[in-house]
Formats: sequence, C-alpha cells, structure tokens
Amino acid sequence: MSSVSRTFALTIPLLPTKIEKVVGNTYLLCRIVDTIEDAEDLSPEIKQKLSQLFLDAVLEKLPIESFVEPCLKALEHYGNLDELDLIAHTPTVLRILHTCSKDDQAAVSRCISIMSDGMSYFHGKQTQAGLKDLREFEKYCYVVAGVVGELLTTIFSNHSAAFAKSMKGHDELAIAFGQALQMTNILKDSPQDHARGVSWKPAGISQKALLKISYQKLQNSLSYILLIPKTELGMRRFCFLAFGLAVMTLSKIAQRNEFSNQGEVKLSRKTVMAFYTFTKFAVKSDVLMQTFFNLFSKSLKTEI
Repeated sequence: MSSVSRTFALTIPLLPTKIEKVVGNTYLLCRIVDTIEDAEDLSPEIKQKLSQLFLDAVLEKLPIESFVEPCLKALEHYGNLDELDLIAHTPTVLRILHTCSKDDQAAVSRCISIMSDGMSYFHGKQTQAGLKDLREFEKYCYVVAGVVGELLTTIFSNHSAAFAKSMKGHDELAIAFGQALQMTNILKDSPQDHARGVSWKPAGISQKALLKISYQKLQNSLSYILLIPKTELGMRRFCFLAFGLAVMTLSKIAQRNEFSNQGEVKLSRKTVMAFYTFTKFAVKSDVLMQTFFNLFSKSLKTEI
C-alpha cells in the first residue's frame, strides 16, 4: 500500500489553494490505484487488467465507465466502503483534474502512468520471501512513491518560479523524499504484510541494513526541504510534516530489534498533533529543522 498518499492527506490543506487542488486530486487517484493493489481477493492478472483500464481512463483513451463498472464488480466483496465510494466517483475526480492547467494535468498523468504500470509489474511479485534484491526494492519504492516526489517538484515548479530555480538539478533529492516515506511505511507495515503472506522488503536484507538505507534517504529528504524557499512556507510545511512523521516512526522502529504489530511503532495522535503545531515554527528556520532531525535520528545512528 502506498501509505505515502495517506500521510499526505493530513498535509495537503497546508498547500496554497491552486496547488492544494491538483495535489489533492492526485491523492485521490493514487488511492484508487492503492485500492486495486490492496484487494487481497483479486489475482495478479485481474489487478493488472484493472490497473490498465484505470490508466486508459485517466489518459482519456477509454470512457471512464469502462473502468468503474468492472472494478466495482471485481471488488464486490471488498470491505472498505469509503474506497469503493471513491471508485464510484472516479468520473468526478477526473472532471476536477481536467479543470487544472495543462502542465499540471500532464504531470499528474505521468505520475499515475508510472505508478499504475509499476504496480502492475509488482502485482505478480508479492511473496512471503520478499522482493528479489535491493535494486528491485528501490524500484518498487520509486514507482509507488519516488515518482510522487517528482510530481510534487513539477507541480510546485509550475506555480513557483523561486522553487523551480532552487530545485534545478536536484531531481534525485525529490525521488529520495518519496522513497524515504515509502521505506518507512514498508518497515512499519511489515508485520501486517507478513500476516497476509507478502513482504515488500528485499529478500535476505536485515532490518538494520534497511534502516541504514532509509536513514540516508531521509537525509536527502531534509536537503530537499531545505532547498524550498522560505517564501513558500506552505510547501515547506507540507513536506516537513510528512518527513518528520517518518523520522519519528523510523526512530521507534530502530529502538526495537523486532515487533509483531504496527501499533508498537505507530505514533500517538498526541505526538502527531504536537509535531503538527511544531512545524508552524520550524519551517521558518533551517537550524530548527536540522536540530529536529539530529535529535530524532540519534537512535537511528546508534542502531546503524
């Protein structure tokens, strides 16, 4: 599950209005892709077919009904009614997308194309043993989240010349930002995934090694956030909030050799809301954001 998109649900209202609309719309489209991936009763072949129908509808190659009807039929036993309702309202989501600028629409279409094709590739690779190797693990994290980092950079650049200038030549940091959040969620959700007979971790790689990789991605993520101009506090806060929640979650994971339930490493609502308030002030200061990361990554550095 691309939990990155769910993290962004909390942060999207922090963005400037025009950006909020397109990013919020993309969030809903990503949730639809995620719902197909999460449907345990569907075979990899059916998931691939539905993913292709969805992509064709987004790209306006097919009428939207050609996706909605077969998807709802295939998911008739799916338990999450909110996600089924979202699929039923796919035409509305796409109508909103088509009110955005052509540049924004193109960026969203690219993101959904890569994500949908990428997830189709990995639908047949869900096993208890995990992904083949680190290269495949990074590829998975790219298609479900790294590409979201690229999308955000494009959308932000479309609406802020200062941001575009600052980010020029730093594409790898945008990818790392998305990948870091996804890697954190893979580690957090691993007991739940294990219980349903799958693993998104690379086979034969220890948790300690994965923590090290995730930590490096988080370091690059902070570099990305620090490049966002201070004139764009909404963008800064949007990114820093998602980043900080990942840092604190990874820190909790690092303090445990193993855990059997994601509840053991889940941040409390009190912690989340306290950090939400902290971000109001922190995003105005590079030093404060760096200090936060240094403080909460101590357990990570001890572990790795």
